[in-house]
Amino acid sequence: RAICIDESTGRILWNRRVFSQGGATAPRIHKKNSHASPTPVITPDGKLYVHFGHQGTACLDLKGLILWTNRNISYAPVHGNGCSPLVVGDKLFFSCDGARNPFVIALNRHTGKVVWRRERNVDAKKKFAFCTALLIEANGRQQIISPGGDAVMAYDPTSGEEIWRVRYNGYSVVPRPVYGHGLVFLSSGFDHPTFYAIKPTGQGDVTDTHIAWTFTKGAPHTPSPLLVGDELYLVSDGGIGTCLDAKTGEIHWRERVCGSCSASPFHAAGLIYILDEGGRSVVIKADKTFHKLAENEIGERTLASCAVGDNAFYLRSAKHLFKIQKL
Repeated sequence: RAICIDESTGRILWNRRVFSQGGATAPRIHKKNSHASPTPVITPDGKLYVHFGHQGTACLDLKGLILWTNRNISYAPVHGNGCSPLVVGDKLFFSCDGARNPFVIALNRHTGKVVWRRERNVDAKKKFAFCTALLIEANGRQQIISPGGDAVMAYDPTSGEEIWRVRYNGYSVVPRPVYGHGLVFLSSGFDHPTFYAIKPTGQGDVTDTHIAWTFTKGAPHTPSPLLVGDELYLVSDGGIGTCLDAKTGEIHWRERVCGSCSASPFHAAGLIYILDEGGRSVVIKADKTFHKLAENEIGERTLASCAVGDNAFYLRSAKHLFKIQKL
């Protein structure tokens, strides 16, 4: 389903069933996942894109009218759906990293038709991943950065050509990469994640030549990294926070900041907000020295990252959707 909620009142404006699937035949999901984990995307021309992984992808207008659907892209999921779609010009990109034969694909976002598809071509025991891709520009060229099982690849958005790749040992990759200071930052996933800083300027397999630095102690399995100025902030799944120098990987501080954590931290007005799975939010100062400023509780399990807009935070828990704003 796609649901539109009035952001001022919380009233449901429309509720549209996009796809139907019998519960008895639906692939099993992880206890932390749902069939609707991917985040929807809205474009300036009034299009809403919803993605349900192997169950299908659709485009709606902002009144809930379904404009197109595509249920022809099939693969064998592991633990359900994960990656959110990425809009690049007239294309809608996402990865299909299932149990076998992983690939990435770009659809025409106006019609839902396939523009290009590229196989991952990795020799990995566990090929599945859930990572949302990142669009960057390096050396005057756009690149789609898309981590998968055992490797991260950069693709040309126009043709789908693989520009470069870096190999690692990892699967079930969740954290989205970030980019700054001429480096791509990403975590390699399970079982023992390594955090990488990669120069996105090479061609082909650049594993031996373009890794600027790595970090292993406290690299996240699930929360995405956060880049604020010259500092990188990581939160491990166990609730350990780390502040690194983005250019060198030098550790500024490392502290327990919260309980078990799946949501990604975010930055607003000089402050960093971290939400743990128990419903506790922690506010720290964005600084090379650790300063915890506040803690708050909502009393419900929380796995999803916050949405931020119009001076408000939108927080989804196990039972409610919260809007948090200064009145």
